[in-house]
Amino acid sequence: MSDSGTTFWDWALTAYAGEGVPSLCLELQDTHGQNVPLVLFAVWAGVRGVALDEETAEAAVDISRAYADTVVVPLRTIRQRMRVVVGDMDDAHREALRSRVKALEIEAERAQMEALAALIGGGSAEPEKTARDNLLAVARLWARVVPRNPLNAFCDALSERGFLRYNP
Repeated sequence: MSDSGTTFWDWALTAYAGEGVPSLCLELQDTHGQNVPLVLFAVWAGVRGVALDEETAEAAVDISRAYADTVVVPLRTIRQRMRVVVGDMDDAHREALRSRVKALEIEAERAQMEALAALIGGGSAEPEKTARDNLLAVARLWARVVPRNPLNAFCDALSERGFLRYNP
């Protein structure tokens, strides 16, 4: 497995498509204030056998905050506001614009994920335990309150679907 951001991106898309995973990710994001690309990165690093040291975890959080605060969250806010019918705005045009905003949001998340993937190489730690430890480490740095039960449910869902095993 290469160290490219595309590899992380591909893993994340496949993992996110797993049954129940999108709703767990959105719960972590919307209810617990977590950053989904950062959460996925922590797990992916663990799956690769990489235990995030304090410096790397902090760098991952800093990168994620920069993308979230500057690009992703503002675009998400605009996209969500465009869900509803807007007075004199043509619905077809509104939906077309909303789709373009969503594409930009996804592009920004992909750039974030490529920057995160560049932080690590390969490792030799036990994947599932390391993924869980990494997840808690970045969650502690990301938010004041660590949602341990939802984070464990997220890891359990990924584990049940085989995403916490390293396949070089």
